[in-house]
Amino acid sequence: MTGALTPRHDDHRRTNFRQPPARRKAGTPSPPPPPCACRLVPALDRYGRSLEDLVNMVGELRRREIGFCSLHERLDTTTPGGRLVFHVFAALAESIRELIVSGTREGPDAARGRVGGRPTVATPEIIRAARDLLPNPENSVTSIAKLLGVSPGTLYNHIPDLQELRASGRVPNQLSAD
Repeated sequence: MTGALTPRHDDHRRTNFRQPPARRKAGTPSPPPPPCACRLVPALDRYGRSLEDLVNMVGELRRREIGFCSLHERLDTTTPGGRLVFHVFAALAESIRELIVSGTREGPDAARGRVGGRPTVATPEIIRAARDLLPNPENSVTSIAKLLGVSPGTLYNHIPDLQELRASGRVPNQLSAD
C-alpha cells in the first residue's frame, strides 16, 4: 500500500488545493476592486498637497469604491462618520502646513538687517584712548588693554597697524583721532 490513497488522504488533498489566479490578456480592463479595498497612507498631509487635492483624491477613490485609511489619524472613510472626521482632519492638516510654510518664509525676513555675533566692547572712545596711549613706549599693549577694560586681542583687532605703531613710536594717519 505504498502508492495507494486512502479515502481520508484523498479528501485532505482536495480541500487544500487552490486554483491559480486567472490571467487576463494585456489591454483588458482590470476587474473592479473588492468592496473592502482601502488605500492606506501614513498621514493625511503625506497624501495630498492641499485640502482641495486631498478631497479630490479621496473622492476619486470613493467613486471607484475604494476606502481611504490614514494610520496617524486612525481614520477610515468607508463610514459616514469617518468621512466627517476626514474632512475635519484634512482642514487641520492644511492649516498646520500653511503655518509651517509661513513661518519658514518669515524667518529670513525677520533676520534681515541684523548682524549676528557678540556685541563689540571696543567703542570709538576706547579706540581713541588706546591710540593716544600706544605711542608711549612705557605702556605695553597688555597694560593699555587692562586700563581700558578690554583684552589685548580687541586692541589688535580694532587697530590694524598696532605692531607698526609700536615700532615707530608714532600714530599713523589712519589711526589718528577723529
